[in-house]
Amino acid sequence: MVEEEVVGAGRSRSHEYVEPQPLTMAPDGDHQRIVIGVSELDRVLGGGIVPGSVILIGGDPGIGKSTLLLQLLSALAARGHQVLYVSGEESAHQIKSRAKRLSAVHERHLLATETAVERIAAMTTAIRPMVVAIDSIQTLTCADYPSSPGSVTQVRESASYLLDLAKKENIPMILVGHVTKEGTLAGPRVLEHMVDTVLYFEGDRSHAFRILRTVKNRFGSTNEIGVFSMKEEGLVPVANPSELFLAERPLDVAGSVVLATMEGTRPILVEVQALVSPTNLGTARRTAAGADPKRLALLCAVLEKKAGLDFYGHDIFLNIAGGMQIDEPALDLGVIGALASSLLERPVAADTVLAGEIGLAGEIRAVGHMEQRVAEAERLGFKHFIMPKTNADRLAAGSTNIRVMGVATVDEFLKVIASSL
Repeated sequence: MVEEEVVGAGRSRSHEYVEPQPLTMAPDGDHQRIVIGVSELDRVLGGGIVPGSVILIGGDPGIGKSTLLLQLLSALAARGHQVLYVSGEESAHQIKSRAKRLSAVHERHLLATETAVERIAAMTTAIRPMVVAIDSIQTLTCADYPSSPGSVTQVRESASYLLDLAKKENIPMILVGHVTKEGTLAGPRVLEHMVDTVLYFEGDRSHAFRILRTVKNRFGSTNEIGVFSMKEEGLVPVANPSELFLAERPLDVAGSVVLATMEGTRPILVEVQALVSPTNLGTARRTAAGADPKRLALLCAVLEKKAGLDFYGHDIFLNIAGGMQIDEPALDLGVIGALASSLLERPVAADTVLAGEIGLAGEIRAVGHMEQRVAEAERLGFKHFIMPKTNADRLAAGSTNIRVMGVATVDEFLKVIASSL
C-alpha cells in the first residue's frame, strides 16, 4: 500500500492505492461455488453461487420471484448452510405461511423484515450467513440520501452499499428487482452493470411453467435457461423441457412445425405456429408472439420474392407455443415452414424437425450446435430432420438414426416439405 500527499487548491488530500502487479502474479479465477442442489438453478448460475458475488433476479409482479427465493434458500439450508432472507415487502407471518406451503421451513433459514441498508449490513456482518437474499432492492433506503424508497438514487446507492459489503465479507447477495411495464428492471440501468449476474424470471401466469434466463454472468455462460413448472407445492424443476413444450402439439395440422432451438448449452424442441388468412381490413396485419416481428416481415418478403408465395392481402399471426421467446437465427427455417404450410394448407409431417437460418437471397445458412439439436430430436423419437446443406454435410455418417435432409435454398426446402417424407 502506497500513501501519497496531494496538495492543491489550498487543501491536502491523502490517497492510498494498491501497487499494480504483473498479470502473471494475479490470483487465479478458480471459484469454489456454493452448490444449491436445485438442478435448474445451478444450471443458470454456471454450477452454483460464487462467494462474494451479487445476483440480481428480475421479473413481473406475481411471476414467482419470492417463491423461487424461498425455495433456493430452503435448498441451501437443507444442505447445512445458514442463510438469511431479508424482506421489505411482506411481514414475517406472510413469509412463514408461504414457506410452510412450500415445505421450506428450516432452523438454518433466518428471516428479517428490514429496509434500512445500514442495519442489513450490520446484521450480515454479525451473523455471517452463507447467502443473503433481499426482496426487494426497491424497498431499501440509505440514511445518507433523503429520497424515497424505489427512487433512482436509493436503488443505485443501496445496491452499491450491498455490493461493497458482499465483496468485503465474501458473502454472496441475491437481490430481487421489480420489472416495469416495458419489461426492464425498475430503477437505474446501471444496476444491471453493477452486479455480477442478472437473471430474468419469465413466463405467462396463465401457463404452468416459468423460465429463468441468464442474461449476464461474470462467472459462467450467458443465455442459459432453467425451466420450472408452477405447481401447488411450488416451483418444480423440469428436466425435459422439450417434452413439456410439445405435450399439447396438434399432429398433421397445417401451420404447425417443430423447431430445434438452443438456449445456452441446452437444445430444446418447441412448436412454431403460423396462421395465414385473408384480411378483412385495408392493411394486412403481421403479429408475432415469441419472435421478432421485424424478422417475420423479412421472411415473408423472402418467401414472396424467392418462392413466389403471395402473402399480400393476408393477415399473418406467428406464435411460439408455450410462451417461449426465441431470437436465434435457426428460428428462420421454422418460421418459413409454418408460414408456407398455413398458406398452402399442407401439413408438415409430424415426425419432422427443422432448424436453419435464411438469407435475403433465399439461401439457407448453417447454424451452430447441430449435433446437440439432432441428438435431442432423436431422443424424443423424431424421424426426419431438415437442416442447411452445409450442416448436413458436416454431420458424421452414421452418427444418428434420424434421416437428415440438407437443403440449400428456400425453393428446395419447400419442395422437400411438400413431398411425402
